[in-house]
Amino acid sequence: MTYVARRIFHTQLGKELRYFSRTNSGTPRRRVVVTGTGAVSPLANNVPLSWSRILAGESAISSLSDKFKGLPCQVAGQINRDQLPIENHFSKSDLKIMSGATQLAMIAAEEALSNAKLKTSEFTTEQQERFGVCVGMGMFDLTEVYGAWQQLQRGYNRVSPYFVPRLLPNMACGHISMRHGLRGPNHSVSTACATGAHAIGDALRFIRNGDADAMLAGSGESCIDPLSIAGFCRLRALSTTHNGTPLSSSRPFDKQRDGFVMGEGAAILVLEELEHARKRGAPILAELLGYGVSGDAHHITSPSEDGTGAALAMQRAIIDAGVQSTDITYVNAHATSTPTGDRIEAHAIQRVFGEHASQVRVSSTKGAHGHLLGSSGNLEAVFVVQACAENQLPPSINIEHLDESISVPIVQSKSEKWHQDTKARRIALKNSFGFGGTNASICIADYRD
Repeated sequence: MTYVARRIFHTQLGKELRYFSRTNSGTPRRRVVVTGTGAVSPLANNVPLSWSRILAGESAISSLSDKFKGLPCQVAGQINRDQLPIENHFSKSDLKIMSGATQLAMIAAEEALSNAKLKTSEFTTEQQERFGVCVGMGMFDLTEVYGAWQQLQRGYNRVSPYFVPRLLPNMACGHISMRHGLRGPNHSVSTACATGAHAIGDALRFIRNGDADAMLAGSGESCIDPLSIAGFCRLRALSTTHNGTPLSSSRPFDKQRDGFVMGEGAAILVLEELEHARKRGAPILAELLGYGVSGDAHHITSPSEDGTGAALAMQRAIIDAGVQSTDITYVNAHATSTPTGDRIEAHAIQRVFGEHASQVRVSSTKGAHGHLLGSSGNLEAVFVVQACAENQLPPSINIEHLDESISVPIVQSKSEKWHQDTKARRIALKNSFGFGGTNASICIADYRD
């Protein structure tokens, strides 16, 4: 970044900090905590097992089936559907009207509510009206469109009446709210690979602003199909040189990384206003301190070389959290295993933290589960919540030779204890970036009274 660019960047951040001070000098903001999490991922169909496999440094990337034959990429982070009892969660009529992504999001929501010790069937009308849903989807399964087109060739009446509802990105949000009778804010996000993080951040703001006392937040994604894989291959975004070694094909920060590995899954968090959680004796896993967003204003798929958009999102999250950059000691990176993206994000982290960057450990868990597109930020936020609760940092696996251009400290191969001093507060950033230059960063910390 040039001297002039640095001056503009820091001048703008100074203005934002002064604005933050003016607009938050009145009554204290409502604090927002995480009281439950749920996940369906390539690693496992629940949070505890997914997290244990992350800490163990295991990979869930596998080879694609024969229907993907001939495509340059032959690996993906796939859910083991043989171990996912869909019939236990949905009726046959449910499955007709729900996309795969919606189904996964609903299963994750059930786990999150259970872990938060919430029984929505016992809610009063007031509780229903103060509980919202903010669940998004990055992109729909293109096989839905292709299949409907084939049916149309056979006749108009062959097209399913549920074709459109199965495609709409807000349907996971709608189905969750209908199943649980939740009448609070009903908001869906679709911002490519930043979807899950934006959903969590927006839900945080709904609670802060008093629009709700609790929110289900996250995203679902299920679009591993030949057309999607072909499309991303044509963009030259996917890994194609590690097809013979699927377990090590996703390798963020490694010198031999050559593209991301597509994954699928869903993750949902229960967010609550602190006093609301305390009154019902809820388990508190972590606290959401801040949320920052920005735009690259640069290119439809590539971040700007100077990483300004990523840096702005991180800095805005820090300002919104009301903490100092020196308070943060971990960044869960977006790093997808692309040659350009990982490097630019690492440089942006270095720029944001300056001399303190040597004290900030960084990792990406995508080596274990792949890139879940719109459901990446929320799944990885679940892992940050676990890290805050257990004082353990998840590793970046498959780094055989760290890219020499990356100077920030990377948690490699094995999990690490976050702080030796248990009195030191564990504060992290979770980054997510998407096509179109959309960026999000969430500040997450362990809960303290």
